[in-house]
Amino acid sequence: MDRRHFLITGAALPLATALPRAARAQHLPFDPQPGGWRTFEITTRVEVLAPAGATRVWLPVPVVADGSQQPLDSSWTGDAATMRIVHDGKHGAAIFYAEWPTPPAAPTVTLSSRFMTRDRAANLVRPDPSIRLDPADAKFYTAPTELQPTDGIVRRTALEITRGARTELARSRAIYEWIVDNTERDPKTRGCGVGDIKAMLETGNLSGKCADLNALYVGLARAVGLPARDIYGIRVARSNFGYRSLGAGSANVTRAQHCRAEVFLTGYGWVPVDPADVRKVVLEEKAQPTTLADPVVPPVRRKLFGAWEMNWLAFNTAHDVALPGAKGPTLGFFMYPQLETARGRADPLDPDNFKYTITAREIKA
Repeated sequence: MDRRHFLITGAALPLATALPRAARAQHLPFDPQPGGWRTFEITTRVEVLAPAGATRVWLPVPVVADGSQQPLDSSWTGDAATMRIVHDGKHGAAIFYAEWPTPPAAPTVTLSSRFMTRDRAANLVRPDPSIRLDPADAKFYTAPTELQPTDGIVRRTALEITRGARTELARSRAIYEWIVDNTERDPKTRGCGVGDIKAMLETGNLSGKCADLNALYVGLARAVGLPARDIYGIRVARSNFGYRSLGAGSANVTRAQHCRAEVFLTGYGWVPVDPADVRKVVLEEKAQPTTLADPVVPPVRRKLFGAWEMNWLAFNTAHDVALPGAKGPTLGFFMYPQLETARGRADPLDPDNFKYTITAREIKA
């Protein structure tokens, strides 16, 4: 079963200093294709401003390993009594865990991870019948989650969207196009959103951000028997195609979290999709929001069913995550740093008060 990945951990190695690639002066044809590997380092520094009693921090660690990403190593420093990497038993998410049973006045911890990426594009022209998903994985990736049920209004909507679509490829594309046509990116949504797809469909409010819109894709796909998964991560560099909305604007990526989705199609394997980023281009690429017909949008719309630009780091595919040692509730997904003290769970979307900074840099050979 391929849902469990492996992480290489070890001591930090000396790294060459490199600056993020400069933004393109204009849009280039948006066509991500596998090429050479790029190496990055991402560093998260946490300062606990108000420790109280037993204090704990959890940070996501890249664990997804495939043809477009390879984790290399992770290292950490800090004054916590416990610092180690643990794994979620269900999804295999890697979690850096730090604990201060009796914290100092200003506890700190820093985690650095190196990884390689290269752009990704699926071959959707020539299927290979031997590419099939293990039955246990197929069951796992069509199962409901707490925020992504696959019955009721979710299944009814998915059946309506895919009516007349005779193949897995046709059904998966129909769901993608429906989401692009019928949702909107809401700039007022906190963080990346919540991903409560039942509430979205019941209220008719199909707006939000990536954790909402791409979760909707995953839930609808699962509801008609297509194995699908969310992948939670963070943007780490500018877009090489000149799309400012599809990349990190600086080395400080503290608020650059982004999740994507994949669907497994027999004969093709795991196919990358990202309808949420199409709606992001509509809202943010120009000074004023535009429409799906604007010339900057169709090239992205065509390619984000089947391709990703990998100026982005994938952390994990985990849902309903129980943080090890935590007193608070499970997480719908694990993409942000988390802090818990005797006063309770801190707000991870307030990195100025729950003080953390995330930086990324490309390592040049």
